[in-house]
Amino acid sequence: MDADIKEKTPIVGTTSDKKNEIKIAVNNLSAFFGKNQALREVSLDVKANRVLAIIGPSGCGKSTFLRSINRMHEVAGGTITGEIIFDNEDVMKVDPVYLRRKIGMVFQKPNPFPTMSIYNNVVVGLKLNGIRSKKILDEVVERSLKRVALWDEVKDILNKSGAHISGGQQQRLCIARTLAVEPEVILMDEPTSALDPISTSKIEELMFELKNDYTIVIVTHNMQQASRISDRTAFFYLGQLVEEGTTKDIFINPKHERTENYITGRFG
Repeated sequence: MDADIKEKTPIVGTTSDKKNEIKIAVNNLSAFFGKNQALREVSLDVKANRVLAIIGPSGCGKSTFLRSINRMHEVAGGTITGEIIFDNEDVMKVDPVYLRRKIGMVFQKPNPFPTMSIYNNVVVGLKLNGIRSKKILDEVVERSLKRVALWDEVKDILNKSGAHISGGQQQRLCIARTLAVEPEVILMDEPTSALDPISTSKIEELMFELKNDYTIVIVTHNMQQASRISDRTAFFYLGQLVEEGTTKDIFINPKHERTENYITGRFG
């Protein structure tokens, strides 16, 4: 496989202390859409090979925070101040196409390309980067679909449209498409909210496996999901980070009353 795509360079540390590595450092991040301020001076470290859940009521800035990490906020006309450091560089100084290859994103609604086959949905990113070898593409398709437990379900229909499989399968296909370009970080914006319980369970199991090789940040409204799948949890309210810590501490012994009120369902 292309060496540039396979390469993964840690920011700091070694394999032995990888779980203490800060993969993304967010410092005093504020985000704006015109005159509307969506985030207010958020500082948060995202640790490598862990699942960080972002929780909070609707409109609190969760998705804006997520999209700022790989500059997707710009697509909606947003701007930011402060800094987001990834790979020792401010993401605002990195080519966004390259950045989004290293920091992939899975959206709330499964979005396979409907005019493309399942096969081409997986490898579209590789083809855009100039990879044409059928041997390499075949290997990536099989490996990526196996990673998301989809290979056995679709291996005989790879030439069919990605829109012709179930919603849960489509979401796993979108994750396979993200994995195919070998990112280092995977952002997930409510990835299971449109799925049935069985498909949701499969995605959650997948996240447990993927964090061995990837750093995952997930926005979720589902408190049970956050408590099940995440290592750390951050609570946002009105564009501000109220608190962040281990998921156990946030759910059992939160430091702030507002966090406790949200988790216990008193508002939100």
